[in-house]
Amino acid sequence: MHIQNTLDTPHTLNIGILAHVDAGKTSLTERLLFDHGAIDRLGSVDAGDTRTDDGGIERRRGITIRSAVAAFTVGDTQVNLIDTPGHSDFVAEVERALEVLDGAVLLLSAVEGVQARTRVLMRTLRRLRLPTLVFVNKIDRSGARTDDLLTDVRRLLTPHVAPLTRVTDAGTAGARVTRRTPDERTAEALAEVDPDILAALVDGPEPTAGDLAAALAARTADGSFHPLYHGSALGGQGVAELVEGLVGLVPAAARATAGPAAPSGTVFAVRPGPGGERTAYLRLYDGEVRPRRRLTFLRRESDGRTTEVPGRVTRLDVVGGAGTLTAGNIAALTVSGGLRVGDRLGGLTDRAPQFAPPTLQTVVRARRPEQAAPLRSALLALADQDPLLHARPADSGATTLLLYGEVQMEVLAATLAEDFGIEAEFTPGRVRFLERPAGTGEAAEEMPWLDRTRYWATIGLRVEPGPRGSGAVFGYETELGALPRAFHQAVEETVHATLLTGLTGSAVTDYRVTLTRSGFSSPVSTAADFRGLTPIVLRRALRQAGTLLYEPYHAFEAEVPPDALAPVTAQLASLGADFTGTTGGDPAWLITGELPARRVREAELRLPGLTRGEAVWSSRPSEDRPLKPSH
Repeated sequence: MHIQNTLDTPHTLNIGILAHVDAGKTSLTERLLFDHGAIDRLGSVDAGDTRTDDGGIERRRGITIRSAVAAFTVGDTQVNLIDTPGHSDFVAEVERALEVLDGAVLLLSAVEGVQARTRVLMRTLRRLRLPTLVFVNKIDRSGARTDDLLTDVRRLLTPHVAPLTRVTDAGTAGARVTRRTPDERTAEALAEVDPDILAALVDGPEPTAGDLAAALAARTADGSFHPLYHGSALGGQGVAELVEGLVGLVPAAARATAGPAAPSGTVFAVRPGPGGERTAYLRLYDGEVRPRRRLTFLRRESDGRTTEVPGRVTRLDVVGGAGTLTAGNIAALTVSGGLRVGDRLGGLTDRAPQFAPPTLQTVVRARRPEQAAPLRSALLALADQDPLLHARPADSGATTLLLYGEVQMEVLAATLAEDFGIEAEFTPGRVRFLERPAGTGEAAEEMPWLDRTRYWATIGLRVEPGPRGSGAVFGYETELGALPRAFHQAVEETVHATLLTGLTGSAVTDYRVTLTRSGFSSPVSTAADFRGLTPIVLRRALRQAGTLLYEPYHAFEAEVPPDALAPVTAQLASLGADFTGTTGGDPAWLITGELPARRVREAELRLPGLTRGEAVWSSRPSEDRPLKPSH
């Protein structure tokens, strides 16, 4: 058996930098790369010359839209930095990054403090038990806070946190950071998640410095405890201490030690090239990938089906400069078959965090009629790179899209104008509803007597509900050899295309359609006969089964002053909220629950007036529910 020698190669850490928008993620990335010799000068978000925000739109808007990867080396450790978007409209990009990370840095601003998006991110990181270090940025800015911000972190983000640095002259240009040796307060914080430290504090002897260091490493590694560091990405203070924590406390990526092993990994980002080719970012978990190797990726389609995507690696750029992509590392590669986000080597898994799909629906049209066809082609190409975009043709040359928010819509319009030369108009976004079969329905049409249809085909279909989350499933009760393969394919593809529009006009999901009867007449029958007859039979079966209409909900958190509890809960209840908890009281109440997605914006607009502007609101997509009848 071949044993891979890993002693002379660096360990790898894949680290994500996450934060609320404008907390300084891209600036911290630039500082880390510069301090470790990966770039020769610091880029600036304001100047638009940063290493990771390399798109024209990103540079002009000063926000990160796509995840980007850059690397630096510390001793024998290579750190791959994944800079992720902070705006909630780009939650899908964050989702993809989380899957490939070994650890994360959650960034806070010492001035703005804990913000709504920060809380959503920390909740996700804690649920995934991903090793996470907290970095309090901008300590040299006027208004920077330290001790009371730590209180906010413990109250709003996680109680299981301890500072490993201290700051002098915070809020001034002379702010300085020094290391903080774990002490009694660190031990008390660790005791809440480490039984050995708790036993030592209660029964003695008191934990030694070595005991605290070991517990800190173990509890950081399992995601139950979060070391906190202070610093300034622009000034460079505290960054060395943060890097020391990353290398010392976050476990390195697992490396394959025995081979040969079949490669397994996931595509978490795709960048289009000027010639139409796609550069995919692949994180490898096992095996290795070399240039010109033939690979087969598995792709889960939006309707739940799985397809194979074979191709040859035509270009391979391993982050960090190696010639071969090995387990634990990331590479930018081009595959002849064309890749999109979510494609996987070695089998589909459920390891990725599951974010709800986008729910804001808009219709896109070209401003100039002659650009209608190019617009549709451009949108379908973008959706093929990003499966969460959900583009499908609409009437009169338009295209229907699903998005997360208005900012994403603005960025997409700019992308179409700059990358494709197309001016597009978007209808105001509206929340998308879904249909699910309510029962079972069957229908059939026989051939050859064509007094009711003009198609040379026999088709029988049964529609029934599938399990929640199963998507679209097509099956057979007929023998697979009873029809030519092209006819089978015509029926299956037409079933899924037809159910993009249900009885109320919304897309149908979580269904199972079974072909119960089939027949053809050779040589008269064609695939077109089956494509034409399938919608007729399917609609009859669907009407017999009936459908239920579902609307998307958001899970929300609202932090409000004590005297605003009653009016806020009354207002949320009037908008259709279902409450799951009310906790706290001093200095604020935390209200949690779920609210129809179509009422979220209204809630956000009304809260400031009910709370003198003191409310903190955050929400995220959750599961959909049956539409309640109007009163």
